[in-house]
Amino acid sequence: MSQPPRRIVTGHDETGVSVFLSDGPPPVIRTAPDGAAFYEMWNTDSVPASIAADEPEPTERDLTVPPAPGGTKIRVNEFPPGCVSPTHRTQTVDYGIVLDGEVVLVLDDSERVLRAGDVAIQRGTDHRWENRTDTVARMAFILVDGVFSEPLLKVLGTEVLGSLLGSPLATDQ
Repeated sequence: MSQPPRRIVTGHDETGVSVFLSDGPPPVIRTAPDGAAFYEMWNTDSVPASIAADEPEPTERDLTVPPAPGGTKIRVNEFPPGCVSPTHRTQTVDYGIVLDGEVVLVLDDSERVLRAGDVAIQRGTDHRWENRTDTVARMAFILVDGVFSEPLLKVLGTEVLGSLLGSPLATDQ
């Protein structure tokens, strides 16, 4: 695992003045069985997101890939050399931004190589991430809760809802 990303959180004091609430590594860092690191940066439970002067740390809960229903999530992932995520699907729209290194996004029909600066917009498709290089790859993921449209759900079949990825730390998914 490399140096954790720096997380700066702003808020308000009791008089409404803008202040820095925290500045440092994220308080929640987890490692999956495949060696991938998950830096939990922030999440919200709804959109629009409630904004309070100060609030409890939202990342100190069970690690799940998707955000809460109606919510959002941002995390930074590190994929060590040779790392291959499980093939998975979530009912979300995900913005995956490659910060460092190179990853391969593998779909059912083909794959694409992404390098630093590239952005993948992942829209509920079955996929996996692979690091085929000898260096760590780092990505930022912004996940937005979503729902499959009725026409898409008819094509995928309703059983797809029972196979969505929950926790990347589980070894049985």
